[in-house]
Amino acid sequence: MRADGLDGYDNRPIGVFDSGYGGLTVARALQKRLPEESLVYFGDSARCPYGPRDQAEVDRFVQQICTWLLGHDVKMIVIACNTATAAGLAHAQRVFPVPVVG
Repeated sequence: MRADGLDGYDNRPIGVFDSGYGGLTVARALQKRLPEESLVYFGDSARCPYGPRDQAEVDRFVQQICTWLLGHDVKMIVIACNTATAAGLAHAQRVFPVPVVG
């Protein structure tokens, strides 16, 4: 495997985020299943819990965090939070140039 990515392998990390630390279980599962992948994790413990917040506010958080993750050159984003997925997944999938899953 070439380090420059010219072999077709995208060696950029996968971005994972949650409203706190619960998404670490998702990150661990990804590492176990995909040991060759690196991850960038963002736990938004400063603004958790997301549950009592309105949808527009949570969507704004999702867009901010996805932008931050893209600044770390991720190849895809995993939203490991049910509330964030419900509020912001569709919007994130429309506006960001990488796959976003929830």
